[in-house]
Amino acid sequence: MSMTQALTRVGEIRTEISALQDPTAARGASSTGTTGTTGTTGTASGTGTASATDFASVLAAVGAGDAKGSSDLFGSLLSSLTGSSTGTGTGTSPGSLDLAGLFSSLAAGSRSAGSATSAGAAAAVTPPAAATTGAATGAAGKAGAILDTAKQYLGVPYVWGGESLAEGGLDCSGLVQLVFGAHGVDLPRVAKDQMRQGTEVASLAQAQPGDLVVQRGGKHIGIYLGDGQMIHAPKPGRTVEITPVTDASVTTIRRVLG
Repeated sequence: MSMTQALTRVGEIRTEISALQDPTAARGASSTGTTGTTGTTGTASGTGTASATDFASVLAAVGAGDAKGSSDLFGSLLSSLTGSSTGTGTGTSPGSLDLAGLFSSLAAGSRSAGSATSAGAAAAVTPPAAATTGAATGAAGKAGAILDTAKQYLGVPYVWGGESLAEGGLDCSGLVQLVFGAHGVDLPRVAKDQMRQGTEVASLAQAQPGDLVVQRGGKHIGIYLGDGQMIHAPKPGRTVEITPVTDASVTTIRRVLG
């Protein structure tokens, strides 16, 4: 629907609304509405019924235009409905003023809806924070479970080559392999192979609980607990224990979780 057609139909609708407000005067009569903005005269029968389809057609015509055209058309519609255009507006009534307010609200709502749609589209392409941090949260949870398992072996005697309690004790790499294996993380058997797993961590300042702490050039290994401490099986005559660790004593730190 063109602007001219839309304005013509608005004049007709306005007349029909007037007829609804005074049905006895309009029954069987015809009325004429002139819109001064366009100079177009529209004639409609006073049937006493306003067509919702016609309203939808007018609004669709407005929505189909560009931003400036839509704005101009709304202005013309409002002028026509309120009789404030440069031409002669007939049939002006409280009912038509209310309709003008409705068109004004629709115009504002249309602009607001457009803004909301744009904001929604932006939100849709922005990954949620939970998706970004989910992997890190899972790794931290798994590390906590691994540390809890490791602490269950506190007090177990050091036995060289020991990799299960059935052997009477554990050595350092045997403890690491046993604990991580209980949580589905497969590691080689000896410390020199374990120290090549995962990715390197620059220092204890960047270390996280569950990282592997390698000492003495790969001859010894333990599990970092955080706060400058690790759990390990130290040497014959000792038991699995928690001990402080410093960068000076570290050969490398390896991250095998996450």
